[in-house]
Amino acid sequence: MAARRDRTHYLYLAVIGAVLLGIAVGFLAPGVAVELKPLGTGFVDLIKMMISPIIFCTIVLGVGSVRKAAKVGAVGGLALGYFLLMSTVALAIGLLVGNLLEPGSGLHLTEELAEAGARQAEGASESTADFLLGIIPATLVSAFTEGEVLQTLLVALLAGFALQAMGAAGEPVLRGIGHIQRLVFRILAMIMWAAPVGAFGAIAAVVGATGVDALKSLAVIMVGFYLTCGIFVFVVLGAILRLVAGISVWALLKYLGREFLLILSTSSSESALPRLIAKMEHLGVSKPVVGITVPTGYSFNLDGTAIYLTMASLFVAEAMGDPLSIGEQVSLLVFMVIASKGAAGVTGAGLATLAGGLQSHRPDLVDGVGLIVGIDRFMSEARALTNFAGNAVATVLVGTWTKEIDKARVTEVLAGRIPFDERTLVDDHAPTPVPDQLLDPLRRQCCRPGALAVGLAGRSFSVCQPLRVACG
Repeated sequence: MAARRDRTHYLYLAVIGAVLLGIAVGFLAPGVAVELKPLGTGFVDLIKMMISPIIFCTIVLGVGSVRKAAKVGAVGGLALGYFLLMSTVALAIGLLVGNLLEPGSGLHLTEELAEAGARQAEGASESTADFLLGIIPATLVSAFTEGEVLQTLLVALLAGFALQAMGAAGEPVLRGIGHIQRLVFRILAMIMWAAPVGAFGAIAAVVGATGVDALKSLAVIMVGFYLTCGIFVFVVLGAILRLVAGISVWALLKYLGREFLLILSTSSSESALPRLIAKMEHLGVSKPVVGITVPTGYSFNLDGTAIYLTMASLFVAEAMGDPLSIGEQVSLLVFMVIASKGAAGVTGAGLATLAGGLQSHRPDLVDGVGLIVGIDRFMSEARALTNFAGNAVATVLVGTWTKEIDKARVTEVLAGRIPFDERTLVDDHAPTPVPDQLLDPLRRQCCRPGALAVGLAGRSFSVCQPLRVACG
C-alpha cells in the first residue's frame, strides 16, 4: 500500500519537473516549444472527457439518496446566494486595487495589437435568453457528448429526483450508478499519469509564444492581479472560512495542493473539477452538497474571473487614454460577470468575455484588448486558481450551514490521519451498508436525544452521518 502511495507522490514531483523543463524549453527554443501545445491540449481534453460522467454520478447518488427534495433546493438556493455575494465582493476588491494601481498608462497600441483585440470580440457576447436555453440539452444524452457542465447538471438533477420519487424501486439503479462512479474515477486516476507530459507541453507552448519582453512591459497588471487574487483568497475567503467553519484556509489549500499544481500546469480549473468532487466527499462533506455546489460553482462562482475582468477593463481604458468613470465601471463589470457564466474551465474564455463586454458598452475600447493578449495565459492561471479555491471554500461553507459535513472527519483528514486514496479517487473505507431490517432500530437509536453512535458487527460509527438518517 505504501509503495503505491509513493508512486503517486513521484507523479506530482514529475509534474513539477515537467513544468520547469517546459519553461526552459520555452525560453531556449520558442519555435519548438510552440509546436508542443497539442500535448497540453490533449491532456486537458482527456480530463474534460471524464467531467460529465463524474458530475452525473455524483449528483444522482447525492440527490437520489436524500429523503426530502426540499433539502436539495435549500442547498442550491444557499449556494447561489453565496456565489452572488462573493462575486460582488471580488468585483469591489478588483475595483479598489485597479483604481489605486492605474495600470496601463504609458503603453502604446499598435495596429497589430488592435486587430488582435478586435478578433477576440467576434462572437463573444451571449444574451441571457441564449444562456438559459443553452442549459437544456438537445437530447437526454447529448449533455454527455457535448461536455456542457450545466446541461449535465440539469439531467443529473432530473434523474436524481426521479430515483428519489421511486423509493425502494430505485435502489438497484443507485447501486449500479455507484459502481459506474468507481469505474469512472479509476479511469481518471489512470489518465492522471499523463499529467507530466501535458504540463510540459502546455507550459512550453505558452512561454515560447509569449517571450520575456511582453512579461516585462505588462508586469504591473500581472503582479497587481496576482496580489489581488491572493488578498481575496487568504484574507477574505480565509476569514469567512475560519469564522463559519472554524477551518484554516491554509490547511484546506494544503489538502488540495496537488489540484493546484494541476491547474497551474494546465491553466484550467476544469482539469481539477473531478478531483475536487472526490476530495470534498473524502473530506466529509455530504454527496448532495458536493454534487450541487461544485458543478454549479464552476459556472456561477467565478471570483477570479470577476477580479480579472475588473482589472483588465481598467487597464485597457487607461492604456487607451480614456479612463472609465465609477458608474461606467460598475455597469460594465456587472454585465461581464453575468456574461462570463460557464467560462471557468475554458482557457481564454475570460479574454473573450472582456472583449465582448467592451464591445457592448464601450466599442471604442475593444482594440485595447490586444494589449493583454500576450499575457492572458499567465493571468488565466491566477483566474483558475482563484476560482478553484473559491469553490472549495464554498463547498465547505454550504456543508457547514446545512449541517451536512462531518467536522470530526474534516479534522482527521486535514491533519493527514485519513489519507486520500490517489489510486481510486474514492473512499473505499466507507461505512458498511446497513441491512434494511436493522435500519429502523438504528434510526430510533440515532434520533434518541444524546445518542451519538451505535455498534454494529464490532464496529462503532456515527449513524446519522453515513446513513443520512432523517429524524421526524
